[in-house]
Amino acid sequence: VSSMSFRGVDNYLFFNLHREPDTSLSLFISLSRLPPPGNIIGSGIFVSPKGVMENASSVGMALIVWIVTGVITAIGALCYAELGVTIPKSGGDYAYVKDIFGGLAGFLRLWIAVLVIYPTNQAVIALTFSNYVLQPLFPTCFPPENGLRLLAAVCLLLLTWVNCSSVRWATRVQDVFTAGKLLALALIIIMGLVQICKGEYYWLEPANAFEPFQEYDVGLIALAFLQGSFAYGGWNFLNYVTEELVDPYVNLPRAIFISIPLVTFVYVFANIAYVTAMSPQELLASNAVAVTFGEKLLGVMSWIMPISVALSTFGGVNGSLFTSSRLFFAGAREGHLPSLLAMIHVKRCTPIPALLFTCLSTLLMLCTSDMYTLINYVGFINYLFYGVTVAGQIVLRIRQPNLHRPIRISLIWPVIYLLFWAFLLIFSLYSEPVVCGIGLAIMLTGVPVYFLGVYWDNKPQCFDAFVGKLVAMLHFSLPVIKTTYSFYIIRQVYAIGQHFGKYAHG
Repeated sequence: VSSMSFRGVDNYLFFNLHREPDTSLSLFISLSRLPPPGNIIGSGIFVSPKGVMENASSVGMALIVWIVTGVITAIGALCYAELGVTIPKSGGDYAYVKDIFGGLAGFLRLWIAVLVIYPTNQAVIALTFSNYVLQPLFPTCFPPENGLRLLAAVCLLLLTWVNCSSVRWATRVQDVFTAGKLLALALIIIMGLVQICKGEYYWLEPANAFEPFQEYDVGLIALAFLQGSFAYGGWNFLNYVTEELVDPYVNLPRAIFISIPLVTFVYVFANIAYVTAMSPQELLASNAVAVTFGEKLLGVMSWIMPISVALSTFGGVNGSLFTSSRLFFAGAREGHLPSLLAMIHVKRCTPIPALLFTCLSTLLMLCTSDMYTLINYVGFINYLFYGVTVAGQIVLRIRQPNLHRPIRISLIWPVIYLLFWAFLLIFSLYSEPVVCGIGLAIMLTGVPVYFLGVYWDNKPQCFDAFVGKLVAMLHFSLPVIKTTYSFYIIRQVYAIGQHFGKYAHG
């Protein structure tokens, strides 16, 4: 595709739009392409350990939270895998909820993703970046909150500009900064193993591991699971690649069973490494756990850790901005979002309106620099719709028992997931009623928006005229055009091909 002109891309789209996808990915390649290793392992492991430890009340309980969260993630991934091959549509859980429960439920899923989930995730990653950049400059205290928010905002604005300017630049940023997280995690785990070999495992002995530094509370443990689930975020993307796998009905479950335990192993051993170098109190006193870990064990080379994590989180913000616009296209195609958000720049082929909207909503989330409140906020809403989607799997089994299901799992797994889901939501709402209540209130504001904007067909002419003027204003200020999702993907492939040059010709 990279050797084609734009006109060639247009012709390629016209003649090949309905071709079957390339099903050439084996199990080995699928493991590298599946989201768990690539999308789950990210900035969460550098920010969530403090939130998990703080709410779990002991080292042993914190490690149990990390393991159980990994098991629940694997169960949820299996449920999503069945839905993904049963309802093979783009849009993920938004498409499943819309098909099973109707347009309103699907719209609310989209509404909360656009207003809460994507902006909050990006705000947390940007704040993690600013924490790891500024913490070494303030070794004896926490960085100032205004400084954290300002640096996070600069990071967001810079990367939004990069993504608006060129897909090629965005992919280059991703190439350069992806290695940061791998370097940091490898250092943490290796140094942790060295510490254990030296006999530094006081907090791993059962008598000490379960010694609480505060009273156990079931509500706080629920919040610990929310904090841990943030680090596992991304598992629900893995059904997007089912059409590209060789024998996906066999290889997809195998890939889940291999990749998610691998992520769980990395997370558990990273947290074990943390407590070999510092006490729970020292861990809780740090806003940049990996920096404190590096200062204790790496000596003069401790600068490697904040730089590695900052590179990782900077790339994480870029990746989130780069991919979030896909949901806008899926929603606009279904008529659930304004067509403005599905427009791309004529020459640069970048979804500028969607990127600007995402950036603005993320900047609003930076009104607080408390990452752990934001994680509770987004974690509650995320789990709410994870449960609704998994419940849809059971509803679909009852409504259409004879529907062809290439992957069919036992109903005991969605039941287990829903029991855990109910525990998590009830006790999270009990522990953080304000934070969780705000998320629910924002979701419910989507009900009147749906009925006014989507369900109501015969709108007044003045409303249509207003929308027309808004579109014309956007066309005047930015050279953007409305396009389909498939057309957008072809344009993106062209730009990425230009980035890789001759290596993309094959």
